[in-house]
Amino acid sequence: MRIISWNVNGIRSTQKSGDLGWLFKQSPDIICLQEVKATLDQLPPEIASPKGYYSFFDWPKEKRGYSGVAIYTKEKPVEVLYGMGIEEFDDEGRLIGAIFDDFVLLNVYFPNGGGGPARLKYKLRFYDAFLKFIENLRKKHKNIIFCGDVNTAHTEIDLARPKENEEHTGFLPIERAWIDKVMSKNYVDTFRYLHPQKKDSYTYWDMKSFARDRNVGWRIDYFFVNKELMPRVKKSFIWKDIYGSDHCPIELNVAL
Repeated sequence: MRIISWNVNGIRSTQKSGDLGWLFKQSPDIICLQEVKATLDQLPPEIASPKGYYSFFDWPKEKRGYSGVAIYTKEKPVEVLYGMGIEEFDDEGRLIGAIFDDFVLLNVYFPNGGGGPARLKYKLRFYDAFLKFIENLRKKHKNIIFCGDVNTAHTEIDLARPKENEEHTGFLPIERAWIDKVMSKNYVDTFRYLHPQKKDSYTYWDMKSFARDRNVGWRIDYFFVNKELMPRVKKSFIWKDIYGSDHCPIELNVAL
């Protein structure tokens, strides 16, 4: 099974650039998009309901043109999850999940901690709520996959300039400690597990400073799986040459 995850930073702009066409030509089994920035009524039929896929969307309840997530899947899920059941988080349209017979897939656009102390606190509350949420799901379902824009680089190898960013959100010790906690619960960062020493592998670059031209980036997009599923993971890699967003796509190949 091929799963591709991508923060598109606006699905309509990615469509206009032609890069969304690349994505559908890949024909993965599941597509997970973050930062869709559109409601269903704003999308043309070829994006709202592409041929060969079941499509599911969630978006902010009030703020239009912000956040939003989508799942496209060739196999119809047993159940679709919209949010965690917590109003302050679900109102921003940041999580959509699909329950299948053999696994649960969660597609998440985690909050950015920038914009002041209040947003950092919000991000950390979201982190804690999400970990509780997936731990509860894990009691009912054997295998968990979660993917998306986590908005934090875990270790120094995961960003180009770690020393300069030690006091900036996205690389704060308290944010990185949450990923440590996730891993302590036996969830595996699939890319880093398979490529433990691979440097200069990033998924996000600041567009204003043309950072991608110099590969001054951050790896903040992930596929995590529960430890028991890891032997069935075949590949986890980054589509570094695909543009159309300030993030690039990532892919997981897993035997399910």
